Amino acid sequence: MSPGRHIAIVAAVALAVAAIPAQGATIQISMENLEISPAEASAKVGDIIEWINRDVLAHTATARNGDFDVTMPPKKTVRLVLKKAGSVEYYCRYHPNMKATLKIEP
Repeated sequence: MSPGRHIAIVAAVALAVAAIPAQGATIQISMENLEISPAEASAKVGDIIEWINRDVLAHTATARNGDFDVTMPPKKTVRLVLKKAGSVEYYCRYHPNMKATLKIEP
């Protein structure tokens, strides 16, 4: 194989690897005993929020600003990739006393 072709192959592989987006962190938030824990969480755009409903009741994670509205059946886990930075207050539509804040950095 010629040296020029070898360099082209290495460059193509390097570009392909660089094009693969890094997976964000996974932040777990639980809903149990009609409480959201933690009540304040921090994340970055691209991170995955994993809401874990440990209750026997359905819950939602409904952003007051409309950024997301996730429904969680009892004893299920739901994931959401964060796409927008900002501080988001959210609550459960079925149990409005369940409130939390998610701070999302760019």
